[in-house]
Amino acid sequence: MALKGNLRDFTITQLLNLINLARKTGTLVVEGTGEVVTVSFRDGKLAYAQLTREDNSLISVLHRSNKLSAAQHRALKERAGNMSDKELGLLLINANYINQQDILSSLSAYFVSVVNRLFTWVEGFFRFENDVLPPDDKITVRISLENIIIEGSRRLREWEHLQDEIPNLDMALKFAERPGANIRNFNLSVEEWRVVSYISPKNTIGQIARTTKKSDIEIRRIIYGLLQAGLVEIIRPVGMPPPITSPGRVPPPQANPEEQRSLINRLITRIRSI
Repeated sequence: MALKGNLRDFTITQLLNLINLARKTGTLVVEGTGEVVTVSFRDGKLAYAQLTREDNSLISVLHRSNKLSAAQHRALKERAGNMSDKELGLLLINANYINQQDILSSLSAYFVSVVNRLFTWVEGFFRFENDVLPPDDKITVRISLENIIIEGSRRLREWEHLQDEIPNLDMALKFAERPGANIRNFNLSVEEWRVVSYISPKNTIGQIARTTKKSDIEIRRIIYGLLQAGLVEIIRPVGMPPPITSPGRVPPPQANPEEQRSLINRLITRIRSI
């Protein structure tokens, strides 16, 4: 029987640690709100990853990593037809479009980026399917989990900090009205300028994120930088009523550390026995 659970009880960091320590082979499926991430492992190493709502074909991954131009991407997509990733990879190498290392490095970076998104998920269900691997026509890699876990833990700390600073994406932004707060005097990236162009008391931060196709952590990171520079202020959107507070609200109970350690030990024993 597959290992199953909820991310509220067992984090992605803990799951990856278990898979790494037990050197498991199989596939971890994580179902979030409107998204499903599939991550495959071989002997405790990352082999493959896929986000269901995203095109993860080899052509698209190479295009996003700037290994193929837009024109090459269009031409190859028309020519590829029903070719598998492995067949297409051989075609690209033989045609001197790219080399094998380009393919492996692009796929590795993409797989790691998919896993990194999971570190900010606090809701969702997971299951680990033992000895289940991607189809044979998919190109897989072998990436140690240690660095991914370290980087993921850093991202998690950053996420928690950004959530504290910007807890509500339903709030709006306005430009600061103070001397010297002229945004034209700052060197912003292209992505930051895209976000800035939508700043208005009528637009919530969440709406800006969806319009600019930014994840929660990406939009918070940009907004936090603008806040720190004193360029913007967080306000209630136009038409939003003030929040209604509930007096005497009891905070949720905290998890017992002993119970948490006991749960982790039981899951380690269980995943090793699968």
